[in-house]
Amino acid sequence: MHFVASRGSCLRTFIGRKYVSKIDGNTVPVLQIRRPVCFLLTVAVLCLSCGIAAWSQEKPAASATPKGDARNVTTGKQTYSASCAGCHGLDGRGGERAPDIVTRPQVRQLSDTALLQVLQNGVANTSMPSFRFLDSKTRRSVVAYIRTLQGAAANMKLAGNSERGKEIFFKKNSCSDCHMVHGQGGFFASDLSGYAAGRSQESVRDAIVSPNRDLDPRRRTVVAMLTNGSSLEGLARNEDNFSLQLLTPDGAVHLLSKSSLASLAYRDQSPMPADYGVKLSAAELDDLVNFLFASAEKNSNRNSKEEPDDN
Repeated sequence: MHFVASRGSCLRTFIGRKYVSKIDGNTVPVLQIRRPVCFLLTVAVLCLSCGIAAWSQEKPAASATPKGDARNVTTGKQTYSASCAGCHGLDGRGGERAPDIVTRPQVRQLSDTALLQVLQNGVANTSMPSFRFLDSKTRRSVVAYIRTLQGAAANMKLAGNSERGKEIFFKKNSCSDCHMVHGQGGFFASDLSGYAAGRSQESVRDAIVSPNRDLDPRRRTVVAMLTNGSSLEGLARNEDNFSLQLLTPDGAVHLLSKSSLASLAYRDQSPMPADYGVKLSAAELDDLVNFLFASAEKNSNRNSKEEPDDN
């Protein structure tokens, strides 16, 4: 919605007790004030103006997103998980029902105020509803949490070495067995070419050492027990009430009829090993995180070159 403000001027006239002669046929009231009084009024106005200017410099405008408030971010995370993650995903990267709000430039460039307006009013002709039922403080906390997902608080220099991190990523029995970066590696798990874009260093490290924390239901392990006694474990790619497409770590996709299975179980556990915090040293984790950020930057630069010129 756009608001257009028309410009105009308003003239106020103080009605005194004495009048001058008619001007253009109208009698114009004037106020006669003695010079000492005029001088005092002028001084008072100047002092008031200086005071307001000094106050405005000492007290900056309030931000829509309070900075440095950990409790505010925690509240936002809880609200986001309950009200937003179902469509946008726990990581904010989007899904079938809602777009990516973490890495999309169209979203990242929005101001806090603009994001608050989206939360309050929703987006017309889309599935984005209004969250007007949340109080303003809670809506601001959601925006603060979205900024942490976007990596707004991560402007520090990265520790570690990206080349050493690349060696860790692509060595045998490591990340590349399941993940891919720039066309190299496996495709059982997600492509990590641009994974670190918009994320904080802490969130990337946490995803490596604690893959089961805040696990997206779409990433949980599915175990299909066959009638011959064997079993298949992997990720559900497509599923309905009657069938299941199961992707296993070897890259094979199995089309299974649910009626022909002995059992079907869903573990609240990621297929990703949860022991990298033990297997890798702190320095190696820094190297791996650095490599993922370097890959994301390379991916961003590549996408920028491939975008068509609107001109």
